[in-house]
Amino acid sequence: MSLAAVLLAEPSAAQRRAIAKAITLLESTRPDHRLQADALLTELLPHTGKSFRLGISGVPGVGKSTFIEALGLFLIERGHRVAVLAVDPSSSISGGAILGDKTRMERLSMDERAYIRPSPSSGTLGGVADKTREAMLVCEAAGFDIVIIETVGVGQSETAVAGMTDMYVLLQLPNAGDDLQAIKKGVMELADLVVINKADLDWAAATRAQAQIGSSLRNYGHSGRQASHPHVLQVSALKATGLAEFWAAVDLYRQEQARSGGLGAKRRAQAQDWMWERIHSGLRQQFADAPAVRELLPEITAQVLQGQLAASTAARQLLNRFLETFKHA
Repeated sequence: MSLAAVLLAEPSAAQRRAIAKAITLLESTRPDHRLQADALLTELLPHTGKSFRLGISGVPGVGKSTFIEALGLFLIERGHRVAVLAVDPSSSISGGAILGDKTRMERLSMDERAYIRPSPSSGTLGGVADKTREAMLVCEAAGFDIVIIETVGVGQSETAVAGMTDMYVLLQLPNAGDDLQAIKKGVMELADLVVINKADLDWAAATRAQAQIGSSLRNYGHSGRQASHPHVLQVSALKATGLAEFWAAVDLYRQEQARSGGLGAKRRAQAQDWMWERIHSGLRQQFADAPAVRELLPEITAQVLQGQLAASTAARQLLNRFLETFKHA
């Protein structure tokens, strides 16, 4: 039986092994594996798109893994199958990653109705691994109706998850500071729902944070991308309180988006963005690997560093050398 056939079959231990094998194939950089991965995705594509894609982000220490495990167990009890694609930071020196999410989500990882795949970010900006989108399609084809993407952290570069999910959830701490501190990061403008996690540590502080963030988000509603400001909720993942209210807000958002056609429009735009992102990535790699560019690069770089050549001029010379290789091919 082919890998695609096993993925599309009923849930089983063999299917779980096939999911892991498929994602490993997608993450491979070998050209022959890339061709196999493309063929697999083409075969699986008609069976994807039926899940709800939920992005979870937040500062380190906000309790993302604890929240996702509590939410996953909550959803499984209600008949869902949950896939979690958790991206761990890679070392800037060795390139390795701890990949500890299966340890942090021990109870969820042991349930056969859940699948957790930790992957190294490998330096990819946006807080997600390079092949996260493709791994998401594999999980959808395997019948997981909720796919959760957990990012490595939050910040100006950690926003790509909003561009590949149906709903983007930002976790905040109850003692995050005043409204200026809480709102200053650009990710706030992207959030469809803000959750004050660890509210049990200080209910008063969580309530203040909820009011401050809610007030600030209403200002974004007048000038930003959203017609209405997102909800702000309090949750204690450790005590599993507030999860029903959280999922009710998610379900309401999902229904509104489906009714207005916004969900389909968002996914079509995301697919187009994904195509262009892959084109740009492929061109960058071809440019870097071109022998003519590699031959000229040290000299050009030295001239830029010594102030003898403007960076824009250097870039134009390298691009011209790269394009010349195609003219003579």
